[in-house]
Amino acid sequence: MINTLRNVEGLSIKPDRIFHSATHDEILEGATTDIYFVRTRELLSSLGKENIEVTAEIFASRAGVLAGVEEALNLLKKKKVSVWAIPEKEEIEAKEVVMRISGPYDEFGIYETALLGILASASGWATATKTCVEAAGGKAVICFGARHVHPAVAPVMERSAMVGGAAGCSCILGAKLYGVEPSGTVPHAAILIIGDTVKTAEVYDEVMPPSAARIILVDTFKDEAEEALRVARSLKERLQGIRLDTPGERGGVTPGLVWEVRARLDQEGFQHVKILVSGGLTPERIKELAAAGADLFGVGSYISRAPAIDMTLDIKEVENKPLAKRGRIPGITHNPRLQRFL
Repeated sequence: MINTLRNVEGLSIKPDRIFHSATHDEILEGATTDIYFVRTRELLSSLGKENIEVTAEIFASRAGVLAGVEEALNLLKKKKVSVWAIPEKEEIEAKEVVMRISGPYDEFGIYETALLGILASASGWATATKTCVEAAGGKAVICFGARHVHPAVAPVMERSAMVGGAAGCSCILGAKLYGVEPSGTVPHAAILIIGDTVKTAEVYDEVMPPSAARIILVDTFKDEAEEALRVARSLKERLQGIRLDTPGERGGVTPGLVWEVRARLDQEGFQHVKILVSGGLTPERIKELAAAGADLFGVGSYISRAPAIDMTLDIKEVENKPLAKRGRIPGITHNPRLQRFL
């Protein structure tokens, strides 16, 4: 455990280390904590107060969807503490207490940095996803954000999107952590290498298992409406959808494009073919594209770059006596939504 300044000084980085991200063990050992919590323990230890009984509360800076509770509890579950929290997926209000921890300070004080980071980042991603889901008006939103963040946190982000209401996510580990299978079709790379969209669709249909959705990109080589019809004529009833991901250099996916593709598919009897749109989607664009006839939305950067919901931890009791810094109200904050987890 890295809980003394000597431990910090003795921490060395191996020259053959591959990634800069923290391992599970490093997080559990306290290597990701802010140094001042180690200094705090040194001060308390010198006075024999490191195991003093305290109650701390974590509150949110703004309203949103709470996520990260599962990880936070995993961080504390082997510690001699009692923990109450609002369940994951619940909507929270600004300044609302989302978690309460009681026990010897030395059991959890070193983890303040990690606890706040876990809850803040995950809740920010979940909240952004919920905004997109609401904009979609009941149509499915799939998280495609893994490519926009460091791979170490991509699974956390995409799992958080699922907590926020996404119908699926593309990151394999993120989906598995949530207990579902990953969602995704085929990238432009496959079509470019094979050389033809219809040929790619036919090979995909032949090679992929029945559980893999037959949704094909149609913006690689030809006009999107033309390509959508070519693919639909080939796969017929087996084609479940087409995906529009027109780049910004060509104007991106517009309501007019969605409307035309939908109309042309319908005219040839392909009403069953859904339209998945992706590429820089925001809640505002989702609303417009949904109104034009889009059925599914692949959202990446809007979710991945979402600001965290800042979390703050305050000590509210010391040895069962109400105590707090100026500006905070001493004593436990009553919140009937908190449930006992540990």
